[in-house]
Amino acid sequence: MDILDSIIIAIVEGLTEFLPVSSTGHMIIAQNLLGVESTNYVKAFTFIIQFGAILSVVWLYWKRFFQLNNTPAPHDAGLIKRFLHKYDFYWKLFIAFIPAAVLGLLFSDAIDEMLEKVWVVAVMLVIGGIFMLFCDKLFNKGNENTKLTEKRAFMVGLFQCISMIPGVSRSMATIVGGMAQKMTRKAAAEFSFFLAVPTMLGATVYKGYKLIKEDPSIISDNLDTLIIGNVVAFIVALLAIKFFINFVSKHGFQAFGWYRIIVGGAILIMLACGLDLQIM
Repeated sequence: MDILDSIIIAIVEGLTEFLPVSSTGHMIIAQNLLGVESTNYVKAFTFIIQFGAILSVVWLYWKRFFQLNNTPAPHDAGLIKRFLHKYDFYWKLFIAFIPAAVLGLLFSDAIDEMLEKVWVVAVMLVIGGIFMLFCDKLFNKGNENTKLTEKRAFMVGLFQCISMIPGVSRSMATIVGGMAQKMTRKAAAEFSFFLAVPTMLGATVYKGYKLIKEDPSIISDNLDTLIIGNVVAFIVALLAIKFFINFVSKHGFQAFGWYRIIVGGAILIMLACGLDLQIM
């Protein structure tokens, strides 16, 4: 993979990581169109450049991301409850992160095995797309004043686990999970972005560790493409997040549903025509 390939794949990653369209499916198409061989480094590259996308969330929402809860804690609250009250935002992020962290470690090999099957990605793109055509009607009673409780955060975390099936889309799963908890489309999308930070950071560190363990010199040998990939993913993700929040607040998810159906259908047609699609 050369520098131009890394830039194109990073653009695809930045555009699709936070949209409910499955970045995995899009990077499969990009890799095959570019003719990039599916080596261990290329597979890890697609995880490591998520760090750039993570920084875009922190950059856009830094005031909210680093803001502590300075409202008075209940008078009868003990030391632990006072601590959790002050760090309420991070505590709920941690609660939402737990299900994916546990299941991801337990079923890492099974997830990687599913990722080897292109038809799984394509079918889930189509199924998810059909669902998104109707999710606005199913979850159209969001309340801007609905408080994000520990229970609601955990439920969103459980929904996020569905995205371990390639092609589902982490963004779609968590946004739907938020809307199922009576959050508005905008509030659900923003919490999905926040939850992406620990989730994607954990995946990036884990994949990076496994890569270095197998070949200690692989990072230093490919430092140029990694740096460029992260920078490009960061810039593109900034634009994608701003677009997505504005679009989904006004128009909902139907357009993304149709888009998923088209992309998934295109992959299925390519498979039916006998094209040997490589997996990321």
